[in-house]
Amino acid sequence: MRLWTVHPRFLDPKGLVAAWREALLAQKVLAGGTQGYRHHPQLVRFNAQTDPLAAIAAFLAGLADEAKRRGYHFDTTKISRRRFPGRIPETNGQLLYEWNHLKAKLRKRAPQLARQSRGIPLPEPHPLFRIVPGKVRRWEKT
Repeated sequence: MRLWTVHPRFLDPKGLVAAWREALLAQKVLAGGTQGYRHHPQLVRFNAQTDPLAAIAAFLAGLADEAKRRGYHFDTTKISRRRFPGRIPETNGQLLYEWNHLKAKLRKRAPQLARQSRGIPLPEPHPLFRIVPGKVRRWEKT
């Protein structure tokens, strides 16, 4: 499971669809609908919110907006109707780590997108996140 800090616009089609499926799974986990993945490290920052379901709904909405921009049809009725009022602080170290991880994936799956991303030292984050100074998060599997 990877719940990207990176803005969804940087994901290749396969990555965007995978992010959608994984975020829907995360929503199910946070709602108590499954026994598996409850302690997955990618859920730490969502569980830290006062309303984790609202936070993951905002994350899913960001993915759905990008999908719509590309002409894809994600079923937004699957997103919880809870609303998250703010943004989650995330570190620039975490964003950079994920950016490098994504670029490695793109070099294999989508070389043209990888070439386009070369000149971007640090990408825009997913709209849910507000970037603050800091290192890679301890929950990240490095």
